[in-house]
Amino acid sequence: MQPHLALKSLRDNDDSLAYWRTRSVEERIAAVEALRNAYYEQVPHVQQGFQRVCVVTQRARR
Repeated sequence: MQPHLALKSLRDNDDSLAYWRTRSVEERIAAVEALRNAYYEQVPHVQQGFQRVCVVTQRARR
């Protein structure tokens, strides 16, 4: 994946949605993974991964 960097003013019209719609699913996932890894490098005390929650309920019998 090629790095994409553009400096813009906050007053400029944001076309990032249009940019990402032109990218493949694999490129989008790779970008999210790169951002996730960069975040974990900056904040090492955060546990990586998803929290798994399981709730068991019982239905009333009729």
